[in-house]
Amino acid sequence: MNDSVGIRQANLSRVLRLVHVDGPLSRAALTEATGLNRSTIADLIGALVEGGLVEERAPDPVGRVGRPSPVVAAHPRVVAIAVNPEVDALTMAAVGLGRRIPVRVRLEVDHLLTPDETAALVAEQIGLWKAEALVGHRVVGVGIAVPGLVRASDGLVRDAPHLMWRDVALRDLVSTASGLPVVVGNDASMGVAAEHLFGAARGEDHIVYLNGGASGIGGGLVVNGSPVTGAAGYAGEFGQNRPGIAADTDRTVDGGVLEDEVSRARLLSVLRLRSADEPTLAAALAASTAPEVRAEVARQRRILTTALANAVNVLNPSVVVLGGYLAALAAEDLDLLLTAVSDTAMPSTCEDLSIRVAVLAEDRLLIGAAEAAFADLLRDPLAPGAPGAPRAS
Repeated sequence: MNDSVGIRQANLSRVLRLVHVDGPLSRAALTEATGLNRSTIADLIGALVEGGLVEERAPDPVGRVGRPSPVVAAHPRVVAIAVNPEVDALTMAAVGLGRRIPVRVRLEVDHLLTPDETAALVAEQIGLWKAEALVGHRVVGVGIAVPGLVRASDGLVRDAPHLMWRDVALRDLVSTASGLPVVVGNDASMGVAAEHLFGAARGEDHIVYLNGGASGIGGGLVVNGSPVTGAAGYAGEFGQNRPGIAADTDRTVDGGVLEDEVSRARLLSVLRLRSADEPTLAAALAASTAPEVRAEVARQRRILTTALANAVNVLNPSVVVLGGYLAALAAEDLDLLLTAVSDTAMPSTCEDLSIRVAVLAEDRLLIGAAEAAFADLLRDPLAPGAPGAPRAS
């Protein structure tokens, strides 16, 4: 690649990434953000329009003085397929480059999905969507958020214990079944990426993220603005830490780890629910006044407090973000949780700390998985032979 081609690719990437992350922007705003001149911006936008990646819209005339600048937005028909396999359901969605979610489905299951079964279901659902809801859309790839250890170098699922998957080449299975490029990653790592770019931790450089799902508790880290994945990609497994539990009466499992004690299954049990998606569980917890529910919520919050204080002591984040059932636990009283964590951790580590719930809610893992699937497109927007790209005439 010669220098001029490399510079053009980098500039196309900058423009597309700005529109993707910040939403629709005027030509004038893009010119200011990139420092490029107006004619170069016009040329880049023209190429992205021709490539079917962005569209230009008429500006809102209200309150404008002088000649308005057209607004550039991600094309609504460019999507990635996001997948989250869990012990009780397979959730899938098509996520647009502009983060619109035109279709999603939660396929509840009464058994543990095998990797082969997962690949077949994903391919079948993509085929149905392409024939109906996604007709005319460009599907650039598949991102899969797995509740377990995923090797960063090749996407091998080393261990998803609750699904009973071990050393599974899930990327290859799904790619062969669907005919699309596939990226596989840890669900919480994908969740923190989404909340960092678009959600509760946007603009923050030091983040601890804990995700509570049907398979337990995972975590993601951002330090100095960059994700921390560890030597092989396994960092952030907070759920496997053994929490300090001050009162013996709070312990339910001898030698149990955090996700044994702060548990979605225990919450469902006291609520007398067999299963529930995240909004249903959160609503049930918020509405219940049953003494056994209030007692279990209080118990889990005490143990979660210690776990968060330990993480704050080690990592000194500016923000802790909680997703899934952990968000429902925290939402009982966020201020009180922050006070409890601050009273337990070293005072200096909490001076500027905030605790927030994931604002992307049940979409966070799907948006994070889609972000991974969009990575190659955002790096080289007009790469020849990219999936779904317009063919040269």
